[in-house]
Amino acid sequence: MDKPNQNNPVEKLLEQASALRWQIGNDYHDKLTEGIYSDAASITQRAEIRKDNHRSDHFDRMLDRILTSRKFGFPIMALILSVILWLTIQGANYPSGMLDSLLLGIIYPFLKNISSQIGLAWWIDGLLIDGIYMAVAWVVAVMLPPMAIFFPLFTLLEDFGYLPRVAFNLDGLFKRTGAHGKQALTMSMGWGCNAAGVVATRIIDSPRERLIAIITNNFSLCNGRWPTQILIATIFIGALVPAGWSGLVSTAAVIGIAFLGVFFTFFTSWLLSRTMLKGEVSTFTLELPPYRPPRFWKTLYTSLIDRTIIVLWRAVVFAAPAGAVIWLISNIDISGQSLAYYAINFFDDFGFIIGLNGVIILAYIVAIPANEIVIPTILMLTVAHFGMDAFSAGDGVMFELDSDSQTGDILRTGGWTLLTGINLMLFSLLHNPCSTTIFTIYKETKSWKWTTVATIMPIIFGIVVCFLVAQFYRILF
Repeated sequence: MDKPNQNNPVEKLLEQASALRWQIGNDYHDKLTEGIYSDAASITQRAEIRKDNHRSDHFDRMLDRILTSRKFGFPIMALILSVILWLTIQGANYPSGMLDSLLLGIIYPFLKNISSQIGLAWWIDGLLIDGIYMAVAWVVAVMLPPMAIFFPLFTLLEDFGYLPRVAFNLDGLFKRTGAHGKQALTMSMGWGCNAAGVVATRIIDSPRERLIAIITNNFSLCNGRWPTQILIATIFIGALVPAGWSGLVSTAAVIGIAFLGVFFTFFTSWLLSRTMLKGEVSTFTLELPPYRPPRFWKTLYTSLIDRTIIVLWRAVVFAAPAGAVIWLISNIDISGQSLAYYAINFFDDFGFIIGLNGVIILAYIVAIPANEIVIPTILMLTVAHFGMDAFSAGDGVMFELDSDSQTGDILRTGGWTLLTGINLMLFSLLHNPCSTTIFTIYKETKSWKWTTVATIMPIIFGIVVCFLVAQFYRILF
């Protein structure tokens, strides 16, 4: 017979019970034995849990050796974020097309027909339908699908436990700039929406480092700017190479702009931490949570209700008056010319200096409420300013063409060159936050000073960079 294992706590308890059997009465023995067996069951259960945790810990350590390693951590991180962005951009095309067909192809003509039947005054019709409704429709059609894809995917990574590993990987880089490692998470969130990225800075405890994260979040390309980047890169950058290489070169140009935004995030964080926001870098003690299966339905609810719908509603609120302004400046005439005409001519000289034009500058001024309406506004203003009646849907009516080649023809007729395309991509990255983000910054900081800094600083960078690129381009060409 095998000798009992003296190290087994359960067997030790049973031996104690057997030894006591001859020393005490049966009743007390039965109660004691019952208690011992209860303790033995508890010990056994804890031993089983420790065994399961050992397996889980082994799995976590194995993943962490890969995901947080110096050799594989950064490439995997770049790959995962690139896949999310690709799924967001590509996946949003179909639902955006459906919303476009519904809001602009069906509801817009229906509203115009109703307006005609009831005899609504032309200016009320134009202001409400061509102006306000069109701006709101563009924002919803372009902004909703990417957010509805990006935020759930991002939240799933958060639930799985990967995002803290991203912060761990980038902590050293952010610490060198005087910022906080968790800024990596808020920067990534900004690729979906800068307003959401600003709200996400609440995870940073240090007020100084949180301010840095808020001010620099605008350098993350939000989903409202991706369509502009892709369209301009396709028309102007992709045209420089044979058709077979066009898509690859265009994609590389857009990714290059995104990485330039990451560079400006680090540079601005470094600059702020040594000027206006001096201070010691806080200790970043990050406890990496265990990996766990994401909770799909809770994730879907959280990302759609708490993030997507709230951010979209704020964008709609700010887009409505922007649509009204766009229609008004296109339809209020002075001496036979619209206000838009005078504004474009006024901004043209400055636009030329920085490699842009008056149309682009005016479009970015009136489209502050939402980046999604920049391209439709540019097309509308270009067509109206240069008298391209064949493409016009009416003064102050925003539109977009299905064909990139037709869009390129309109822009080139408006005087666009390769320099204009390159600098528009740069200015799209380096310009003021949208109204929704500006409002969110104020709500989070409760300071007009820091809201102004976060608004003006990117514009200064954009003007300087565009000016330098324009001078360098003109020297070469």
